[in-house]
Amino acid sequence: MHPCHPIKAYDIRGHVDDVTPELARTVGEAFAYLAKAEKIVVAHDMRPTSPVLADAFTAGVSTTGTDVIALGLASTDQLYFASGTLHLPAAMITASHNPASDNGIKLVGPGASPIAQDTGLEDIHTYLHTGRLPGQSHPAQAPASAGHVYSADLHQAYTSYLRGLVELDGIRPLKVAIDAGNGMAGHVLPDLLEGLPLDIVPLYFELDGTFPHHDADPMNPANLTDLQAAVVGSGADLGIAFDGDADRCFILDERGAPIPPCALLAWMATRLLARKPDSTVVHDLLTSAGTIEAITEAGGTPVRSRVGHAFVKLAMEAHGAALGGEASGHYYFGDFWHADSGPLAALHVLNAVGHSVQPVSQATAPFRRYASSGEVNTRVTDAPAVIRAVEEAFEERGFIDRLDGLSVSLGSGCWFNLRPSNVDPVVRLTAEAPTDQAMSELRDEILELIAGADGATAYVPGLSE
Repeated sequence: MHPCHPIKAYDIRGHVDDVTPELARTVGEAFAYLAKAEKIVVAHDMRPTSPVLADAFTAGVSTTGTDVIALGLASTDQLYFASGTLHLPAAMITASHNPASDNGIKLVGPGASPIAQDTGLEDIHTYLHTGRLPGQSHPAQAPASAGHVYSADLHQAYTSYLRGLVELDGIRPLKVAIDAGNGMAGHVLPDLLEGLPLDIVPLYFELDGTFPHHDADPMNPANLTDLQAAVVGSGADLGIAFDGDADRCFILDERGAPIPPCALLAWMATRLLARKPDSTVVHDLLTSAGTIEAITEAGGTPVRSRVGHAFVKLAMEAHGAALGGEASGHYYFGDFWHADSGPLAALHVLNAVGHSVQPVSQATAPFRRYASSGEVNTRVTDAPAVIRAVEEAFEERGFIDRLDGLSVSLGSGCWFNLRPSNVDPVVRLTAEAPTDQAMSELRDEILELIAGADGATAYVPGLSE
């Protein structure tokens, strides 16, 4: 039915020429049959094509006789809130941090439970091509009457819920520069921050899915330059940047320097563990060893997870974790259905800064213990062959595991992970060592091996899942 479809490992995402209303309608129909729920929640972001896709998805759901609760404009974590409080499956029309030319669909089960390739997306893929879910011998028959569509406004309930999770009474006055990136953070933050002792320097709060100022991807340093200038120019205590659907946030210190997400996770974890000793904190396998050390030193239990929101959420549920995080800037909260929320992470950061006499750079310094390469992407023609070649080169030099791609621990604080992208012909390298020189030497050695195995020399910054 759809020979060119953009189903990925964790969501449906791609160019608007591929993410069409026809596709959205069929995915909505398949999701309704898969979810077997009386109602499904649907919301969308500010991209120009999102309302049309939301309407098409809703139409597909309603053709099965399933009712739809339509939230309209919402951030992704607002959709998670709706799924959690109503205990219903839900769909978010968004392409997250992707450029304006893209759009997509994120799906979750009741209670914001993750739906990924192995937990539903592959079944939807089958439906797109055959008109039936796995196990169905015949295409499903439409009911005699369509489902109803109900509008709902949970904005204030979401705001109250998040504010109730973080103690912000008594924080000191702060000047905060915030770059909403013309994304959904501009929709949720004004009410969420109202009444706090904050002098806000706002950048790009206007909802505009064409992203006229910069892409809403704060992992790309080029998209942080305006915020850095605002922090330094205004003398702000910190800066906060959000991605397009506001499920991630990035923090700049008072000098405009980005705080590594791993250091921020460590800071949040140690503050959590001071209140709730013996808590479990889930981290992805790209997380700095310094973060894992800090969690252990504070009396917590670190649990390692594969990269990706579905895996982190499942690990958090399995271990009853209070906090989780990824090196990509996603932060997950046990009291938020184990889901990720950029605004909630920002509130926790404001709590930490507001109760600290130290500037952000000093408060986070103890958690930046190792030098990291960040994610270095290389376009290759045969990712499995490249990874095998690197493994052979290191099999006698360190401990190897295959939880997610190839991870090698070399001792003395040196390690690396090399994994294939789920969406691009790319391998992704993250290397860490105690010093910049040792990290650079390790990184460059692996990149030379990659090039030698595949003839690959083109490093591709900014690609992310």
